[in-house]
Parts: sequence; structure tokens; C-alpha cells
Amino acid sequence: MHVTLGAPLLIGLIATALVFDFLNGLHDAANSIATVVSTRVLRPSVAVFWAAFFNFIAFLVFGLNVAETVGKGIVEPSVVTAGVIFAALCGAIVWNVATWLLGIPSSSSHALIGGLVGAGIARAGLNAVVWSGFFKTAAAIVLSPLLGFVLALLLVAAVSWIFLRSTPLAVDTTFRTLQFVSAALYSLGHGGNDAQKTMGIISVLLYSQGYMPGGFHVPLWVVLACQATMALGTLFGGWRIVHTVGSKITRLSPMRGFCAETGGAITLFLATALGIPVSTTHTITGAIVGVGAARRTSAVRWNIAQGIVVAWVLTLPAAAGVAAGVYGIIAILG
Repeated sequence: MHVTLGAPLLIGLIATALVFDFLNGLHDAANSIATVVSTRVLRPSVAVFWAAFFNFIAFLVFGLNVAETVGKGIVEPSVVTAGVIFAALCGAIVWNVATWLLGIPSSSSHALIGGLVGAGIARAGLNAVVWSGFFKTAAAIVLSPLLGFVLALLLVAAVSWIFLRSTPLAVDTTFRTLQFVSAALYSLGHGGNDAQKTMGIISVLLYSQGYMPGGFHVPLWVVLACQATMALGTLFGGWRIVHTVGSKITRLSPMRGFCAETGGAITLFLATALGIPVSTTHTITGAIVGVGAARRTSAVRWNIAQGIVVAWVLTLPAAAGVAAGVYGIIAILG
């Protein structure tokens, strides 16, 4: 049975969702700016403004396919209640904060998906999950970093061949300029894919409360609020994770930074067009490993990469477990 919320509780839940969106921008700022900061093309203070701007305007470039998937393609909309949404957000936020404090680049996206699934199952059992949407998202855990890896590897090979007769100074100068473009593209992809996940959560909450008599859709005010909140989170940066992604995995030059960002951006653009909520963290990490491996396999610090992969595997079940526990407490208290 659904309980219709009063305005204060509804506003509180929407605010909680926007807190997650802010933390997503904070946590995933590294995805957009780690390479451009580590190559010293932009100072950190300038890089976050560059990334935040393109985070915000992403809604002008992409449709809302990812928001639709999260809103009605992961858990059955009929199962969603205020308690499910609150528990899902708690699961995602707890995991995000824990990994941010530890400097581990885990996935905000999959934390949210895991939280939603865990809370949905806690309320209505396994039938609550739209398994086709869930498996599509779970497959992206493997496919998005793999595609980022392959594209970045191919880009390094192509660029190395094109600039074979150029001097190192000319190559460095060219790609210091081009990294402005690749960082902008990656920030667009980040804002386009990640902000839509929170849009989907807020929209399905409004739908479950009877605020969408014409059927499920994503209101414009929700789009603007989510894009602005994510951009604000990006402005605050995430320097622990910037350090891990930008310098601990492999050493980057402007050319390799450009290839990593461009390979990651292409992956995000494809996923967003297909409505697949992927992890920007997984994508850029895969791309950075790709450019490192293009030089030589020993250029990649595989122990660091292995630790990151372990965090990826744990994200869905960990966030789901926290969310299920929170929903259980809500059910007991309610």
C-alpha cells in the first residue's frame, strides 16, 4: 500500500536525492579532471570550473534515456514508495562517503543502482527487480571500462602514427591545447549520464506519489536541479580520488591524457544514447589503464588497478545491503 507524503516529507526526500547528486559530482570530479590536472594542463582550481560548466550544460546535448531507465527500468515503478527511495539513497550515500574518505574511485552510479535494487527487494522480493534493465546495467560494469580501454589503446596507436615525424615539443604543445577539448567532452559525458540517474530517482518518486497523472516523465525543473547540483559538487572537487586516478595508476603525458579522455568520452556518449547507466569512474579508469598499457604493460601499477576493481565488484552488493537494512528499519518503525 502506498502512503501519500505530505509536502515537507516529499521536499525532504527530493533534497536527499539532490544531496546524493552533489556527492556524485564531488566523488566523480576526478573522472572529468584527473588527467588534465595530472598533466598540468590546467590548475585544479581552473579545472573544476571547466568540468562543472560542461557538467551543467549536458542536458542541452543528450536526451533523457538514462533517466527513463533508472526511473522505470531497474525496479518496478509500482513497488516504489518513499521508504524505498530513502533507503536506496542511504545505501548509495553511505558507500559514496566511505569510498571518498578512503580515496577509492568506486562508482556512484552503481551505488545508486545497488541501493535501489536492495530496497526494492527488501520491500517486495525478487519480483521487484526489472531483471532485463538490471543485467544491462550490470554488464556495463565490465563493458564500459573494457570499451574505454580499447578505444584509448587504439587512439594512442593512431596518434603515435600520425605524429611519428613530429618533435616531442610539438606533440606536447598540440595536445596541451587538445586536452581542453577532450576534458570538455568527458565532462559533458559525465554530466549527461550521471546526473540523469538522480533525475530518474526523483521522477519515479513523484510518479509514485501521484504527481504525474499523464504518465512517467522527467520534468524540466528536475533536469535543471540535478544538473546544477552535480555541477556544484564538481566545483568542490574530490582531490583524494583525483590523485589516485590521475597519477597512481600510470604516468600521463598530455597526448596520453587526451587519448584517455577521448576514449572515455566516446564510451559515455554511446552509453547515454542507448539509455545505459554506466559508471564514469569505471570508464575513465579503463581508458587510463589502456593508455598506460599502450606504452608497456609494466607502465601500469596493476596492484592499484586491482584494488579499484575490487571496489567495483563490492559496490552493488554493499550499497544494496545497506539499503535493505535501512528499509528493514523503516518497516519496523513504520
